[in-house]
Amino acid sequence: MTITAEQNYQYADLSRLMGLMTGDEKHGPAATSTMDALWVLYDRVLRVGPERMGDPERDRFLLSKGHGPMAYYAVLAAKGFVPVEWLPGFGSYDSPLGHHPDRVLVPGAEIGSGSLGHGLPIAVGTALGLRAQGLDEPRVWVLIGDAELDEGSNHEAIAYAGPAGLDRLHTVVIDNSSASHARPGGIAARFEAAGWSAATVDGRDQEALYAAFTAPHPGRPRVVVAQVEPKFT
Repeated sequence: MTITAEQNYQYADLSRLMGLMTGDEKHGPAATSTMDALWVLYDRVLRVGPERMGDPERDRFLLSKGHGPMAYYAVLAAKGFVPVEWLPGFGSYDSPLGHHPDRVLVPGAEIGSGSLGHGLPIAVGTALGLRAQGLDEPRVWVLIGDAELDEGSNHEAIAYAGPAGLDRLHTVVIDNSSASHARPGGIAARFEAAGWSAATVDGRDQEALYAAFTAPHPGRPRVVVAQVEPKFT
């Protein structure tokens, strides 16, 4: 498997790269809702790259919102993890780019995802594992959808991570108003009640995202709620 060198793509190229992926069952809104957050993370925040995939000191990014992976694949292609030539085959029988990412097939993918409610618990375990190995520099990032907060497994992870002081753990919640159950005080308040540092920002404002992603939060895990347009508008 050949990995290309990092490409000189910009955010403006993502729509074109996503347009190379055709076929049914694309979950377009689920994908496009993540574009800005993913770009800011991979372009300005994460310490990752095609040359560091096996580096134990790398940051870990876990895509829990895996049922709409087109923006994720476009970003991975733009940053040189996967060849752009793979994109038109998205979802086909022999393509490594499935409708849900497979960590065995997709270079740069840390987990296989798409089953809602698993990513945040896995991220908590990853942060604990790195701590147990004495690896204090790598940061763990997980991107989830607001509807995943309907799953009880996430609330167990939220409740554990705060008191455990997992300050290398970062969660991005893409809020497109698709959750079934309202949160008293909003999504951020749920995390804050468990001891997390929290911020809510416009999920299309890349400077606001960057500021929220890089704000200090000593001794506490961090959540950034990225509000985007409602799913069914």
